[in-house]
Amino acid sequence: MAGLPDVKIEGQITPELRHALIAAIGGKHGLDQEEAVDLGTGWTDLGRPFALVRPASTDEVFRCVKACHAAAVPVVPWGGKTGLVSGACADNAVAVSLDRMTGIVEIDPIDCCMVVEAGCTIQTAAEAAENEGLLLPLDLGSRGSATIGDTISTNAGGNRVLRFGMMRDMVLGLEAVLADGTILSSLRPLMKNNTAYDLKHLFIGAEGTLGIVTRAAIRLRPAFQSRNAALVSADSFADLARLLRHVEAGLGGQLSAFEAMWPDYYDLVTKPSARNRQILPHGRAFYALIEAMGSDFDADYQRFEQTLAQAMEQGLVSDAVIAQSEADVAAMWAVREDGEQVSQLSPYVALDVSLRLSRIAQFVTRLDALLEGSWPGTRKAIFGHVGDGNLHLVIEASDSSEHQNEITKAVFELVGELDGSISAEHGIGRDKREYLHFSRSPEEIQAMWKIKRALDPLNLMNPGKTLPPADALAENGA
Repeated sequence: MAGLPDVKIEGQITPELRHALIAAIGGKHGLDQEEAVDLGTGWTDLGRPFALVRPASTDEVFRCVKACHAAAVPVVPWGGKTGLVSGACADNAVAVSLDRMTGIVEIDPIDCCMVVEAGCTIQTAAEAAENEGLLLPLDLGSRGSATIGDTISTNAGGNRVLRFGMMRDMVLGLEAVLADGTILSSLRPLMKNNTAYDLKHLFIGAEGTLGIVTRAAIRLRPAFQSRNAALVSADSFADLARLLRHVEAGLGGQLSAFEAMWPDYYDLVTKPSARNRQILPHGRAFYALIEAMGSDFDADYQRFEQTLAQAMEQGLVSDAVIAQSEADVAAMWAVREDGEQVSQLSPYVALDVSLRLSRIAQFVTRLDALLEGSWPGTRKAIFGHVGDGNLHLVIEASDSSEHQNEITKAVFELVGELDGSISAEHGIGRDKREYLHFSRSPEEIQAMWKIKRALDPLNLMNPGKTLPPADALAENGA
């Protein structure tokens, strides 16, 4: 197929900007038709950008952004495009894809850190760290597609937040290109740097609305020598909550994941037609995947087994299967991460919320009543990183966007009443910004707009995402 340039013009832009973008990229890079189509598809709507540019360096990003700023044309960064809230929709904008910026710049085993380009996938970065005897703690289902830039921009968490924190806790420094083309570099990989404002935190979780992250210094850990896992069941959520605190104490800081599955989810992903085998019998009130990582295989296994035995003696666990091999561990995680079976509820509304552990049971009880009262017979599946309060909700809905919006708003209102968050790790994007007031006060939103206006006064960086329209603030009391 005929090669395409790194600048793909889709819409009507001025000849001056067209020439500036082509000049910014410099030489051509082969891109066949199929690859071009792949770049324009994602997990949610990416829109139709005026142009698609694929810079290969921070300097090229700078040149592209500066050209767009001079022409007052919006810019939308593209990473792995695995977002679920339409945060990369690039209608009437220039899409800046970082798919050529995938390099591992440096790995330092003494400082236990790595510097990577923003387009590098989580899996590639993790494998590079592993080759040096190190661990990149971030782990999530989309690890093969999601990039370092993606996870920084959404402050992703994933499966091991309980032990290692969110992406914010792993970023030691970063480099970003601001709306006017300024390159803001703070790549010093220091654990402690208390010199005035820590500007990197402005870009972590900002979803590309303040600038484009191009490189990052990420904290690593020494690789662990042991990994133990178990799938357990509990008779009540109260038992499950007490079990979490029991294993946290009993495992002496080794607990890395505590993933809960409600029976509607577990049944869906382990029924006879599913690809995953049934590890524990159906019909239990709750299921949990527990994982621990340590440095002494034999001693760690004994502690893990003893801690679960004590939980069973206390009545916190009704049944348990302990993994005997890495294959067993993988099989347990496959049950927890089976998005293919969840798609059987399609069309559905997928929501990502967080609540205090003590309020999760109340939330689910009220959610059941809400769905049955308003939309009788609605099916759902609930699972998530309960160790950090994060629930994933998959709720059956019709094809009607109005119906889906009604469900979303009703659930978010409930989350707001319980002082939770409408987004635990997926971000706000375009889809959730009108609901931001359920989790953020008017004063917080106003402060966010002040930061946005200070760094991007022309509103060119990923406009229409994350923050509600400024003229809508008064409607919600801001």
